[in-house]
Amino acid sequence: MQDSILVTGGAGFIGSNFVLGWMGLSASRVINLDLLTYAGNAENLSLLDGNARHQLVRGDICDAELVGSLLRTHQPRAIVHFAAESHVDRSIVAPEAFLRTNVHGTFVLLEQARRYWSELSEPDQRAFRFLHVSTDEVYGSLGPQDAAFSETTAYAPNSPYAASKAASDHMARAYHHTFGLPVLTTNCSNNYGPFQFPEKLIPLVILNALEWKPLPVYGDGMNVRDWLFVEDHCAAIRAVLERGRAGETYNIGGMSERANIDVVRAICDIVDEMRPQPEGGSRRDLITYVKDRPGHDRRYAIDAAKIARELGWKPAEGFESGLRKTVAWYLEHPGWVERVRTGAYLEWINSNYTERVAL
Repeated sequence: MQDSILVTGGAGFIGSNFVLGWMGLSASRVINLDLLTYAGNAENLSLLDGNARHQLVRGDICDAELVGSLLRTHQPRAIVHFAAESHVDRSIVAPEAFLRTNVHGTFVLLEQARRYWSELSEPDQRAFRFLHVSTDEVYGSLGPQDAAFSETTAYAPNSPYAASKAASDHMARAYHHTFGLPVLTTNCSNNYGPFQFPEKLIPLVILNALEWKPLPVYGDGMNVRDWLFVEDHCAAIRAVLERGRAGETYNIGGMSERANIDVVRAICDIVDEMRPQPEGGSRRDLITYVKDRPGHDRRYAIDAAKIARELGWKPAEGFESGLRKTVAWYLEHPGWVERVRTGAYLEWINSNYTERVAL
């Protein structure tokens, strides 16, 4: 076994932030497997161009032969599995892609990892880890006064996306309990920060506000999410990989519950401050309530006491400061934004938001 790790989906939003952070903190090599679909962007990793410790491989996690070959060739000490279809709205329109990537893809990784791990020496078997990155959406929806999701909360997924991630979580658990594969699972709350594809709420609102376009808000805007700055999430994943107990699940939250409408208003105020109009005017006037999406969960909240207690992790970034950093990043990287705004992206925005009936 070599001093390397295999990262799946490492050109996506969270994955690229993790890879960049890992390369700055560790001497390990990173083998980065990404299919480079609409949400995977090699440009996110441009700082690593020419770095011999990073190898980007364009490929599909459903390709068992490729995955097995990468494991045999590079002999990683860990797999960090980010690769997933992750947008709830897309899962409502086209759920089959979520089943293929999130369920079958995770199965292929687990099975190839089991075969690779079974042939390692006993010390290397003990040292090896398979870290499966998942979501709080597997737990379903909370009422206003309900306790936050803990690691023992029963699964109750309400969207095809959440159901596909729940299935992958169960497969990861089964491979640990049945075969002994040293699996770790993390369930995180909503991430935000640099490199997030602009179909998600925060970057969508930032860019629309910058361009004085309507800011679509589902329903009454009172759906609540716990927001986690992506760099805090990556730090938590490193802590779980280094110190987590095999077979355990760790919930990762930002301790920052906010109603969607409050997030949108905060973004409007920051963009107004950073890019004011000479004639005045508030971006809040752009807020447009639109028909809610089907099965929209009302509230998510994460109880992150276990990871704090066992591994000493807690978020370092407050929501207000993290949001300001995020807005500044998008305003400072117009070239990146324009290059990811492909025809496919514009078609999606038109079908999912523009064509919705305003309330």
